[in-house]
Amino acid sequence: MTTLGVGVDVVDVPRFALALERHPRLLTRLFTEGERLDARLRPERLAARFAAKEAVLKTLHVGIGGAPWHSIEIHRSSDGVPSVELHGVALELAERRGVRHLHVSMTHTALTAAAFVVGLDERG
Repeated sequence: MTTLGVGVDVVDVPRFALALERHPRLLTRLFTEGERLDARLRPERLAARFAAKEAVLKTLHVGIGGAPWHSIEIHRSSDGVPSVELHGVALELAERRGVRHLHVSMTHTALTAAAFVVGLDERG
């Protein structure tokens, strides 16, 4: 197993909530319907998912704008374990880098949300 990339991101929850309030269309630009439903529109949960998406982009060695937000989807299993599903451009970026598995960890408080992502090769 080879680690091909890592990414971490931290989001200020009150600032993120204010951005969503001021620009309501951000909600649909940044998150899929499933992500919005899973987060129950709670700002701290949305901020954690946003941090995870940014961490994925860093893991793939690109920055914001490197792939559309909807091409990175954060899921949560019934027991609460988060996972990443890539589509389109993000999937193509991962394939080009040899990243076959992404492991994600997210956390949040009322003030801060953070995520850490590790990208592994096919043996991952």
